Amino acid sequence: MLTVNVDLAAHAYPIHIGNHLLDRTELFAPHLMGSTVALITNATIEPLYAARLRSTLAPLGKRLIQIVLPDGEAHKHWETLNFIFTKLLTERADRKTTLIALGGGVVGDITGFAAACYMRGVPFIQVPTTLLAQVDSSVGGKTGINHPLGKNMLGAFHQPQAVIADTAVLRTLPARELAAGLAEIIKAGAIADAVFFDWIETHIDALNRGDETATIEAVRRSCEIKAQVVAADEREQGRRALLNFGHTFGHAIEVGLGYGRWLHGEAVGCGMVMAAALSQQLGLIDSATRTRLKRLIAAAHLPTQAPILGSDRYLDLMRVDKKTEAEQINCILLKRLGEAFVMRVPDHTLRAVLTASTQSDTAAEKPNT
Repeated sequence: MLTVNVDLAAHAYPIHIGNHLLDRTELFAPHLMGSTVALITNATIEPLYAARLRSTLAPLGKRLIQIVLPDGEAHKHWETLNFIFTKLLTERADRKTTLIALGGGVVGDITGFAAACYMRGVPFIQVPTTLLAQVDSSVGGKTGINHPLGKNMLGAFHQPQAVIADTAVLRTLPARELAAGLAEIIKAGAIADAVFFDWIETHIDALNRGDETATIEAVRRSCEIKAQVVAADEREQGRRALLNFGHTFGHAIEVGLGYGRWLHGEAVGCGMVMAAALSQQLGLIDSATRTRLKRLIAAAHLPTQAPILGSDRYLDLMRVDKKTEAEQINCILLKRLGEAFVMRVPDHTLRAVLTASTQSDTAAEKPNT
């Protein structure tokens, strides 16, 4: 087992990474504050891993509430959040009840938001079961739900007590979900560590086939990078915005097509290609750097051509972004591989990139499954 620590002034916590951590009672025990635990998962993960986790928790003698949510980004909304609240209230969960999020990014985000809100804040533990959640969404305390007009626009910063990333569970992950997670790994190297980006290029075939050693190293380094950024800027007042490389374009794709049509990682992968094209157009990087990033994203089996939504629609959606100020769109751009920054970009420049990044083939509107 490897452990990466998120060192926050008010609340530090560990990220445990390794095989078969789901079975280790001692990793959970220090973080369960009260007599009740609420296990929140979804309909896909519940039959795979919920019984194992219940067995792991059984020796601790806690009262267990289980809440099973519908699966998918399309259910990351107020109705699902309220379903959690209703169950917690019906079961008389108190202020020391610890919520455990067992699932991917949707389960983690919505459980974290429920934990932030229920009785004005209760503890929670992240147990991410997708690669994307292990390397990104489970770390850093961003929680939330979607709105029809914008992704993750409703939420709170609420740090977990711990993140327990069992890489063995990734063996049941569909290939498309695995690729989605690779997008966030590539992002980490692109914005913060050129040497790690080189390593990803060298090991992309091993990562594609789920090689255990390569996967653990990719999760470790991605978490390390995110932990460092979060420790320096917990509430995204500055540097943390760099973690959104590819997301301004990517979130527009997700909302524009309808939540769930593209996976988050697929949209981010394509969004990074678009952000690299914008970086080149502004003279920040050369064509070789842009091509290198695009080739790696394609090698991870992620889409590199954006769906046609129309430039006006893209711009409208991109303005519903937490980095937007006075309706001016701020984008995360590359100075070089391993170094990114935030820049306000005028509409006419964005239009040129949007036109070049879309294609007439409607097959681009949904990646192959």
